[in-house]
Amino acid sequence: MVKLTGARADRFIARPDPGIQAVLLFGSDRGLVRERALKLAGTVTDDLQDAFRVVTLTGDTLSDDPARLADEAASMAFGGGRRVVMISGVSDKHGKLFAGFLDAPAGDALIVVEAGELTPRSSLRKAFEGAESGAAIGCYADDRAGLDRLIDEVLGGAGIGVDPGARSYLVEHLGSDRMVSRRELEKLVLYAGAARELTLEDCAAAIGDSGAHTLDDTIFAAADGDVAGLEQALDRSFLAAESPISLIRAMQRHLQRLQLAAAERSGGQPDDSVIGRMRVHFSRRSSMKRQLSIWSPDLVSQAIDIAMEAERDCKTTGMPDRTICRRALLRIALAARSRAGRRY
Repeated sequence: MVKLTGARADRFIARPDPGIQAVLLFGSDRGLVRERALKLAGTVTDDLQDAFRVVTLTGDTLSDDPARLADEAASMAFGGGRRVVMISGVSDKHGKLFAGFLDAPAGDALIVVEAGELTPRSSLRKAFEGAESGAAIGCYADDRAGLDRLIDEVLGGAGIGVDPGARSYLVEHLGSDRMVSRRELEKLVLYAGAARELTLEDCAAAIGDSGAHTLDDTIFAAADGDVAGLEQALDRSFLAAESPISLIRAMQRHLQRLQLAAAERSGGQPDDSVIGRMRVHFSRRSSMKRQLSIWSPDLVSQAIDIAMEAERDCKTTGMPDRTICRRALLRIALAARSRAGRRY
């Protein structure tokens, strides 16, 4: 079984095992799925526009013509060189097809397959994870360490530093989609110009109008107990193709920050000092101060349990993940509204 995660997955993407012919990339971070697919293809050829070396298929194509997979894998490139076959839009209905191919793979082309979220019981995942010539790599929203590495790669690679406040802001406002995060950081490189270090104000000005605000609106509405605002923000988030798991994880991170802040507040620390150490963006400080009056350590622990249960349900139950996400955030918002004793 070849299931790659973490640093091992990154090393494989940079230099694939020659014994692996087909790689499945799946998960909630569609940008990371795409970025890794392009990197894998780039290990075969520098020119991804070369029609003799690169062929692009879809799941629908394979459904209509299942033999196309083996035919393309075995085809020879005009002029020589290894080929890469890139396939997107696949799902569990293609699990049997890939299982049969991986039992007796044809040719030597690298097969790169892109899929969305798949449960551990997925037949497509099992086909790749259980094959000697296959590998499966999950692609999920970057955690803090992953975002730190991306910030260092893009900004550090351009010779631009970030002060601690700016880095914290970037970690809070990026991460739901790797390609979006990379584009925002590349935009910061242009924004920096001749400057060699970015401040919190620089980052807020440059990426303040990004999709991160939609995510923030959703999380803060839930933590404020603003049920109507939450429904509207969720609709906007889903319309912007925000991943439900990314929203749930952002809620978890926010609740964990509230948990630490509530503990400091219980210890006698004044609200302004607590919020100052949290490096909350100035536009959210009044809302955060209100939340500190709502969320006790016990209540925030219950809300974290709700969010963690929702993430597990998204991965294991097969229920629509948007429904699970909406229900969990609504439960959190109702808990906050009840504690605040007010109605929106």
